[in-house]
Amino acid sequence: MGRYTGPKARVNRRLGFMVFESAGAIRASERKEYPPGMAQRRRKATNYGLALNEKQKIKFYYGLREQHLRKYFDKARRMKGNTGENLLTLCERRLDNVVRRAGLAMTRPQARQGIVHAHFQLNGRTVTKPSILVRSGDVITVRNRPNLKRIYQDIVGSASNTNCHWISLDNDDLKAIVTSLPGYDDVSLPVDVGQVVAFLSR
Repeated sequence: MGRYTGPKARVNRRLGFMVFESAGAIRASERKEYPPGMAQRRRKATNYGLALNEKQKIKFYYGLREQHLRKYFDKARRMKGNTGENLLTLCERRLDNVVRRAGLAMTRPQARQGIVHAHFQLNGRTVTKPSILVRSGDVITVRNRPNLKRIYQDIVGSASNTNCHWISLDNDDLKAIVTSLPGYDDVSLPVDVGQVVAFLSR
Protein backbone atom coordinates (compact mmCIF):
# COMPACT_ATOMS: atom_id res chain seq x y z
CA MET A 1 0.00 0.00 0.00
CA GLY A 2 1.43 3.35 -1.03
CA ARG A 3 0.40 6.62 0.55
CA TYR A 4 -3.38 6.47 0.90
CA THR A 5 -5.10 9.43 -0.76
CA GLY A 6 -8.67 8.15 -0.86
CA PRO A 7 -11.62 9.08 1.38
CA LYS A 8 -10.39 8.74 4.96
CA ALA A 9 -13.85 8.57 6.52
CA ARG A 10 -14.61 5.50 4.41
CA VAL A 11 -11.62 3.70 5.95
CA ASN A 12 -12.70 4.75 9.44
CA ARG A 13 -16.18 3.37 8.83
CA ARG A 14 -14.93 0.13 7.30
CA LEU A 15 -12.54 -0.61 10.18
CA GLY A 16 -14.88 0.63 12.90
CA PHE A 17 -12.21 2.84 14.42
CA MET A 18 -10.95 6.40 13.93
CA VAL A 19 -7.75 5.39 12.15
CA PHE A 20 -7.52 8.82 10.55
CA GLU A 21 -7.71 11.58 13.16
CA SER A 22 -8.32 14.63 10.97
CA ALA A 23 -11.38 16.65 11.94
CA GLY A 24 -13.00 16.24 8.52
CA ALA A 25 -12.63 12.45 8.55
CA ILE A 26 -14.06 12.21 12.06
CA ARG A 27 -17.07 14.40 11.23
CA ALA A 28 -17.79 12.44 8.06
CA SER A 29 -17.47 9.13 9.94
CA GLU A 30 -19.91 10.26 12.60
CA ARG A 31 -22.53 11.20 10.00
CA LYS A 32 -22.61 7.58 8.82
CA GLU A 33 -21.79 5.22 11.66
CA TYR A 34 -22.35 2.06 9.60
CA PRO A 35 -19.70 0.47 7.33
CA PRO A 36 -19.61 1.51 3.64
CA GLY A 37 -21.73 -0.64 1.35
CA MET A 38 -24.33 -1.43 4.03
CA ALA A 39 -27.07 -0.37 1.62
CA GLN A 40 -26.46 -3.74 0.00
CA ARG A 41 -26.89 -7.08 1.73
CA ARG A 42 -23.59 -8.08 3.34
CA ARG A 43 -22.37 -11.55 4.16
CA LYS A 44 -21.20 -12.48 7.63
CA ALA A 45 -17.47 -11.82 7.99
CA THR A 46 -15.24 -14.89 7.79
CA ASN A 47 -12.28 -15.55 10.08
CA TYR A 48 -10.03 -14.50 7.20
CA GLY A 49 -11.98 -11.28 6.78
CA LEU A 50 -11.80 -10.46 10.48
CA ALA A 51 -8.04 -11.07 10.57
CA LEU A 52 -7.54 -8.97 7.43
CA ASN A 53 -9.54 -6.17 9.04
CA GLU A 54 -7.23 -6.18 12.09
CA LYS A 55 -4.13 -6.14 9.87
CA GLN A 56 -5.51 -3.21 7.91
CA LYS A 57 -5.98 -1.28 11.14
CA ILE A 58 -2.25 -1.44 11.81
CA LYS A 59 -1.33 -0.52 8.22
CA PHE A 60 -3.58 2.52 8.01
CA TYR A 61 -3.04 3.67 11.60
CA TYR A 62 0.76 3.74 11.35
CA GLY A 63 0.84 4.53 7.61
CA LEU A 64 2.71 1.37 6.64
CA ARG A 65 3.06 -0.36 3.33
CA GLU A 66 2.62 -4.12 3.23
CA GLN A 67 6.36 -4.73 2.86
CA HIS A 68 7.11 -2.50 5.86
CA LEU A 69 4.57 -4.32 8.02
CA ARG A 70 6.04 -7.69 7.09
CA LYS A 71 9.54 -6.38 7.76
CA TYR A 72 8.48 -5.40 11.28
CA PHE A 73 6.76 -8.76 11.68
CA ASP A 74 9.92 -10.66 10.73
CA LYS A 75 11.91 -8.55 13.18
CA ALA A 76 9.31 -9.11 15.92
CA ARG A 77 9.52 -12.90 15.45
CA ARG A 78 13.28 -12.82 16.03
CA MET A 79 12.89 -10.84 19.26
CA LYS A 80 12.32 -12.42 22.64
CA GLY A 81 8.79 -12.39 23.97
CA ASN A 82 5.35 -12.29 22.37
CA THR A 83 5.51 -11.69 18.61
CA GLY A 84 2.33 -9.65 18.44
CA GLU A 85 3.31 -7.39 21.31
CA ASN A 86 6.76 -6.93 19.80
CA LEU A 87 5.20 -5.98 16.46
CA LEU A 88 3.06 -3.23 17.97
CA THR A 89 5.84 -1.82 20.14
CA LEU A 90 8.09 -1.61 17.07
CA CYS A 91 5.38 0.38 15.30
CA GLU A 92 5.02 2.65 18.33
CA ARG A 93 8.74 3.44 18.18
CA ARG A 94 8.52 4.88 14.66
CA LEU A 95 9.64 8.50 14.61
CA ASP A 96 6.43 9.75 12.98
CA ASN A 97 4.36 8.04 15.67
CA VAL A 98 6.54 9.49 18.44
CA VAL A 99 6.16 12.99 17.01
CA ARG A 100 2.38 12.50 17.03
CA ARG A 101 2.26 10.96 20.50
CA ALA A 102 4.40 13.81 21.85
CA GLY A 103 1.85 16.34 20.59
CA LEU A 104 4.10 17.94 17.97
CA ALA A 105 1.59 17.04 15.25
CA MET A 106 -2.18 16.75 15.05
CA THR A 107 -2.13 13.49 13.06
CA ARG A 108 0.40 10.88 11.95
CA PRO A 109 0.22 11.96 8.28
CA GLN A 110 1.05 15.50 9.43
CA ALA A 111 3.96 14.16 11.47
CA ARG A 112 5.27 12.21 8.46
CA GLN A 113 5.01 15.28 6.25
CA GLY A 114 6.94 17.38 8.76
CA ILE A 115 9.71 14.79 9.03
CA VAL A 116 10.02 14.32 5.27
CA HIS A 117 10.31 18.10 4.87
CA ALA A 118 13.17 18.17 7.41
CA HIS A 119 11.31 20.05 10.13
CA PHE A 120 12.73 17.88 12.92
CA GLN A 121 16.06 16.87 14.36
CA LEU A 122 16.89 13.65 16.19
CA ASN A 123 19.71 14.01 18.70
CA GLY A 124 20.82 17.22 16.99
CA ARG A 125 20.82 15.84 13.43
CA THR A 126 18.20 16.72 10.83
CA VAL A 127 16.25 13.65 9.73
CA THR A 128 13.88 12.95 6.84
CA LYS A 129 12.90 9.31 7.44
CA PRO A 130 9.63 8.77 9.34
CA SER A 131 10.43 5.06 9.81
CA ILE A 132 13.42 5.59 12.13
CA LEU A 133 12.96 3.59 15.35
CA VAL A 134 13.67 5.75 18.37
CA ARG A 135 15.62 4.55 21.41
CA SER A 136 15.43 5.42 25.07
CA GLY A 137 17.10 8.77 25.65
CA ASP A 138 16.58 10.07 22.12
CA VAL A 139 15.78 13.77 21.84
CA ILE A 140 13.48 15.12 19.12
CA THR A 141 13.45 18.85 18.46
CA VAL A 142 11.98 21.25 15.92
CA ARG A 143 14.68 22.86 13.78
CA ASN A 144 15.71 26.30 14.99
CA ARG A 145 13.88 28.33 12.37
CA PRO A 146 11.44 31.09 13.36
CA ASN A 147 8.76 30.03 10.86
CA LEU A 148 8.86 26.39 12.02
CA LYS A 149 8.87 27.43 15.68
CA ARG A 150 5.68 29.47 15.14
CA ILE A 151 3.94 26.65 13.29
CA TYR A 152 4.71 24.00 15.91
CA GLN A 153 4.00 26.27 18.86
CA ASP A 154 0.47 26.61 17.49
CA ILE A 155 0.23 22.84 16.97
CA VAL A 156 1.41 22.05 20.49
CA GLY A 157 -1.19 24.45 21.84
CA SER A 158 -4.03 22.78 19.94
CA ALA A 159 -2.97 19.10 19.66
CA SER A 160 -4.99 16.64 21.70
CA ASN A 161 -3.44 15.27 24.88
CA THR A 162 -2.13 11.78 24.17
CA ASN A 163 -1.25 10.89 27.80
CA CYS A 164 2.03 9.34 26.72
CA HIS A 165 4.11 8.77 29.85
CA TRP A 166 7.15 7.41 28.00
CA ILE A 167 7.68 10.72 26.18
CA SER A 168 8.47 13.99 27.94
CA LEU A 169 7.60 17.18 26.05
CA ASP A 170 9.03 20.63 26.73
CA ASN A 171 6.39 22.93 25.26
CA ASP A 172 8.57 26.05 25.35
CA ASP A 173 11.63 24.52 23.65
CA LEU A 174 9.54 22.19 21.43
CA LYS A 175 11.67 19.29 22.58
CA ALA A 176 10.46 15.72 23.13
CA ILE A 177 12.57 13.21 25.07
CA VAL A 178 11.97 9.46 24.86
CA THR A 179 12.32 8.65 28.55
CA SER A 180 11.79 4.90 28.06
CA LEU A 181 10.81 2.43 25.38
CA PRO A 182 7.07 1.79 25.05
CA GLY A 183 5.60 -1.45 26.31
CA TYR A 184 2.54 -3.29 25.03
CA ASP A 185 0.31 -1.41 27.49
CA ASP A 186 1.47 1.86 25.90
CA VAL A 187 0.22 0.93 22.41
CA SER A 188 -2.38 3.46 21.31
CA LEU A 189 -4.20 1.21 18.81
CA PRO A 190 -6.97 -1.16 19.94
CA VAL A 191 -6.37 -4.24 17.79
CA ASP A 192 -6.55 -8.02 18.15
CA VAL A 193 -2.88 -8.58 17.41
CA GLY A 194 -3.24 -12.35 17.79
CA GLN A 195 -5.32 -12.44 14.61
CA VAL A 196 -2.73 -10.30 12.85
CA VAL A 197 0.08 -12.69 13.81
CA ALA A 198 -1.96 -15.65 12.57
CA PHE A 199 -2.71 -13.82 9.31
CA LEU A 200 0.92 -12.85 8.65
CA SER A 201 2.15 -16.34 9.55
CA ARG A 202 0.23 -17.98 6.70
